[in-house]
Amino acid sequence: MMNTQTQPMIDSRLILLHPNDNILICARHLTARTEVMIDGKLTVLKRDIDIGHKIARSAIQLGEKIIKYGVPIGSASADIQAGDHVHTHNLVSDYIPAHDRRRPSQPALRVFPHDTD
Repeated sequence: MMNTQTQPMIDSRLILLHPNDNILICARHLTARTEVMIDGKLTVLKRDIDIGHKIARSAIQLGEKIIKYGVPIGSASADIQAGDHVHTHNLVSDYIPAHDRRRPSQPALRVFPHDTD
């Protein structure tokens, strides 16, 4: 039996760990201005991205969950465009306070949904 699901067209230098992920993993060091294919769209990287680091698969809004392995690993602390580097400068862990590596005098940004009451 053939698989009738279409696989997303993703550059071979990027790894999609789970189909629900909104980030991709760099399989090798990529330099700024490198063109990569993400879900069938050509994207130009704005900065160098090291092997093992994350890039946004699609636009991610401030406060939106960052999904890796199909589960949330944190929240966006800024708006992130497709192809942008996702790291401690725009991602805050929802689970491990020290993950963002700020000094104790620099409190981590925590994003919470608005109260509707």
